[in-house]
Amino acid sequence: FLGAGKPPMYGDYEAQRHWQEVTYNLPIRQWYFNTSDNNLLYWGLDYPPLTAYHSFVCAYIAKLINPDWVALHTSRGYESQPHKLFMRTTVFVADLLIYIPAVILYCFSLKETSTKKKASICALCILLYPGLILIDHGHFQYPLSLGFALWGVLYLSYDWDLLGSVAFCLAINYKQMELYHSLPFFCYLLGKCFKKGLKGKGLALLIKIAGTVVVSFAVCWLPFCTDMEQIMQVLRRLFPIDRGLFEACMFSSPPPHLANIWCSLSVLIKIKNIVSPQTQLKLSFAVTFLSLLPTCIKLTVQPSLRGFKFALVSCALSFFLFSFQVHEKSILLVSVPVCLIINEIPFMATWFLLVSTFSMLPLLLKDGLLLAYAVTTLAFLSVCVASFSIFEKTSAEDLQLKPFSLSLKGYVSWFKSFPKIVRSLFLLSVTLMGVLSVMSAALHPPQRLPDLFPVAVSVISCLHFLLFLVYFNVVIVWDSKNSRSQKKIS
Repeated sequence: FLGAGKPPMYGDYEAQRHWQEVTYNLPIRQWYFNTSDNNLLYWGLDYPPLTAYHSFVCAYIAKLINPDWVALHTSRGYESQPHKLFMRTTVFVADLLIYIPAVILYCFSLKETSTKKKASICALCILLYPGLILIDHGHFQYPLSLGFALWGVLYLSYDWDLLGSVAFCLAINYKQMELYHSLPFFCYLLGKCFKKGLKGKGLALLIKIAGTVVVSFAVCWLPFCTDMEQIMQVLRRLFPIDRGLFEACMFSSPPPHLANIWCSLSVLIKIKNIVSPQTQLKLSFAVTFLSLLPTCIKLTVQPSLRGFKFALVSCALSFFLFSFQVHEKSILLVSVPVCLIINEIPFMATWFLLVSTFSMLPLLLKDGLLLAYAVTTLAFLSVCVASFSIFEKTSAEDLQLKPFSLSLKGYVSWFKSFPKIVRSLFLLSVTLMGVLSVMSAALHPPQRLPDLFPVAVSVISCLHFLLFLVYFNVVIVWDSKNSRSQKKIS
């Protein structure tokens, strides 16, 4: 794993272990504060309370097995095979209890997967997504926030709005990055309230949802509500705005190896040298907000479960591309919602999930996961091709672009060759990713351009993501503008 045996930080493995050490040995009021026993510069807690509680539970079990694993101060940098097995087991158990059941139940609840065989195939494809496998188990990242978010989507699909709200509150209180999904949840539920009428059932539903959210947050934050300074300190740890636009690219040397717009632009324009941190924050907020606006308006005005799932993808991708302090691993917050629509647009979903894994290549190579990356990616692609026959589903209708093609009127004839063009672009894209993967692993870059391959991976991935953002917005917006045409198509 990245950072193994390398002081002073030792990597993500040590981060998770250290949080267990801190939460077990120190009182709650000290978990987020800098003290002689809790140096925040050494993997200080910077996730919400549920992560801290989970770390405490893991630490309690670890203490029973071997007290040295979580001994205060002396356990720093502790690495042993039994402890690594324990840590990997905790990740697998979290998968088994929260994430995997949500995926399986979601796939079996879909109307499109009418048989158990289809549902099983859909679940298999989602669970084989290589990005989540490599990052979760390579970086000891617990999938609980994504799992809770999936439970939220599942509950909303059954119109269990209050349970869905609770599940998403748990997700956002486990990892603040779930804010990527917050606007679709908010707009969808608000749209449902508007649809029911804010003078009757809609108002009652709105009050219930608001009350549920407040109570859920209050329960999660209860131990930190003793005084305002506690709350503010936790918030400062969760949102370290003063660290700047690129702070989260912690594993990258300049320019940052991250496939979002700011890091890609920094190859040509040194944004950090031109724009102040405060202006960076305002700029990223403005661009992110504008890119989110069409999807959020559409979902609020015309709430639908299908629109909600597509909005999760579009909004999360906007956050990844344009927002403040993004990490390479944040692409998983886009990929998991894409997994939810893999049965609706298998070709584009498979393509996106391949690109998302490829975008993390510099990180995976540093982890020594080249072989695992190659094997899991090929396995995922093979299963998707065999299960969904993706190359046969490239027409405008299969890609949900029929309403858009009808709106072009005189240009509809151009769409006759559309499937062939899309398939050619896909093959070109996969070939490019394969060649660049081999070059990154096998060749040494020129001395003048030591970051050539990581930057190439980031820029190419970013260009893909920008095109995907346009595609998803077209699907969402034209679906609402051409509702009559859509009804005829249906």
